Amino acid sequence: MTISLLRQWILTPISNYRLFHNFTKQDFFGQFAASIGGFLWLFLTPVVQIITYAFVFRFVFGIRGPEEFGETSFVIFMVIGYMPWFAFADAVSKSPGLLLEKAPLITKVMFPTQIIPVVGTLVPYLTHGIGFGVLLFYLAVTGYLSWQWLWLPLIFFFQFLFTMGLVAILSALCVFLRDLQQLVGLLVFIWFFLTPIVYPIGMIDSASIQLLFLFNPMHSFVNIYREVILLDHLPLINLQIIVPVSLLSYLGGGWFYMRIKHAFGDVL
Repeated sequence: MTISLLRQWILTPISNYRLFHNFTKQDFFGQFAASIGGFLWLFLTPVVQIITYAFVFRFVFGIRGPEEFGETSFVIFMVIGYMPWFAFADAVSKSPGLLLEKAPLITKVMFPTQIIPVVGTLVPYLTHGIGFGVLLFYLAVTGYLSWQWLWLPLIFFFQFLFTMGLVAILSALCVFLRDLQQLVGLLVFIWFFLTPIVYPIGMIDSASIQLLFLFNPMHSFVNIYREVILLDHLPLINLQIIVPVSLLSYLGGGWFYMRIKHAFGDVL
């Protein structure tokens, strides 16, 4: 039973490729439908947020880039962590409403509903991955490019799997627990400040508290991006954390979704 459910979960985008492609295309371009700014919002939103955070934490609180990153400016240090986080936060924040928004379709048409959380994760990662690619291009031109960057697509892929597992669980649970829509937004907000994105972890004096950050998978993702891009170094301890955690999230979330999806039609 478990193996059969996981097989369906993993193979869904392949075995239902046309449906998967249409859903992805519709959701991706639907973000900009009837919008005057169109694709401009793709870059404007993160840029405004980055400028705001950079101003507050650099000029108001006087936070500088950590010494181990040399002459790297705080803005570059922060943005490298913020761009991947933005993709993660966008996907997780929208996850509670994924199935609820498509309730009329789910209750009237027979189709593999497990496509919905996959698309719901992929679209934010495509959207914000474009901005991350622009940032990497800028950093490559300014002299940061190295062969260690070959790790970046793999790290981004593991982050995608980690996120997809969470999206699958949250979207499924929200069918039965509608209050999750408010709770998830609050948890993402707290998670953001518990991840060293707008501050270097070196600001925390206690070594024991710094070790606790290893239980936060997003800290490991953010740290890998920074060390690979800025220091030309792959931190193995973070890699050893994200690989099993990402696979556990993806497979566990997929199994959970497949296990209870038969009840969606009765509740929705």
